[in-house]
Amino acid sequence: MDSLKIFCAVVQQGSFAAVARDMGVDPSAISRSIALLESELGIRLFQRSTRAMALTEAGERYLSRIAPLIEELDRAKDDVTALKADAAGTVRVTASVAFGQKCLMPLLPALHDEYPNLQLDVLLTDVNIDLVTERIDIALRLGPSYGADMIGVKLFSTHYRVVASPQYILKAGPIAKPSELADRDCLRQALPEYRSRWLFKHKGIVEEVPVEGWFLISGALALRQAALDGWGPALLANWLVEEDLAAGRLVDLCPDFEAAATSFETGAWLLYPSRSYIPTKVRATIDFLRANLRSKAG
Repeated sequence: MDSLKIFCAVVQQGSFAAVARDMGVDPSAISRSIALLESELGIRLFQRSTRAMALTEAGERYLSRIAPLIEELDRAKDDVTALKADAAGTVRVTASVAFGQKCLMPLLPALHDEYPNLQLDVLLTDVNIDLVTERIDIALRLGPSYGADMIGVKLFSTHYRVVASPQYILKAGPIAKPSELADRDCLRQALPEYRSRWLFKHKGIVEEVPVEGWFLISGALALRQAALDGWGPALLANWLVEEDLAAGRLVDLCPDFEAAATSFETGAWLLYPSRSYIPTKVRATIDFLRANLRSKAG
């Protein structure tokens, strides 16, 4: 069974080294396991070269037969474990850096209190990683785009605000309409379109405002901090700045307008693999995050 699981892991991750890193063993141990399996079957499962590794036709047929069996055995184990009414094991969760720190991290102590035998492996990154290759159980994404191998649940709609600190407004003055931002040193995020123009909507009419500025950065958290420090106006999501607006640390420069970087229809989504078997530990985490992250809607 261990050899079969290693075989499936190698197929999924594409290399012996990646599987070895996950298991904490030497790559030679993974290679030996595959070699023994091939010897027992009397067939080659992989075509290997210095640059790539691919399944042989026999390997593809073997995988199609054993993968459902391994999943069914895992399901049987999980069903028995579920009789204890306790979620246990490791769940891998990924989110963007800003959303993870602002919205996900504050919830994790409560999740641990509810499921003390659950271990969380959290990957915060702004890179759009492959969820299958990285063995991600749950992904939190700020956009509805996902493949057929994923199930997506919308948590809440997001909105954007153009904000600045009271100190900046005292120094540079307020603005009367969004078009005046074209003459300001705006703080911009290093994303396509976001860096060059912002969108505004009022009474159904959409206006595109070109923006420029000396400061361009990839991270939303750093962009928020620059706005708090009085460097200039920034376009930021409501979930990131709502507490700052309520406390008066930031001011909405265009309160009568909807604002956006690329689209006015944006939201936070929870993604998980589309498969018949969802482990109890993953299902419990999904249910917890859905219930608690939806409270962020606003």
